[in-house]
Amino acid sequence: MSKKQIEECVRNSMESYFKDLRGAEPDGMYEMLVRVVEKPLLEVVMAHAENNQSRAAEWLGLNRNTLRKKLVEHKLLK
Repeated sequence: MSKKQIEECVRNSMESYFKDLRGAEPDGMYEMLVRVVEKPLLEVVMAHAENNQSRAAEWLGLNRNTLRKKLVEHKLLK
């Protein structure tokens, strides 16, 4: 999947989100979107990095401590 395909997937999902609201005002969309995208992103990257936090952090462009904090927040550390 290319970057363009991922962007289109997000666009389509957001359009569906607004449709599902049926005119209601959204609230806290940015935080909501970051939370729903971040967890699966971390799960997939950690799996491909074979749970190597240093490698995953490098791939994500994050500090390893920041990655560890996010893994804890999403309850992805055992």
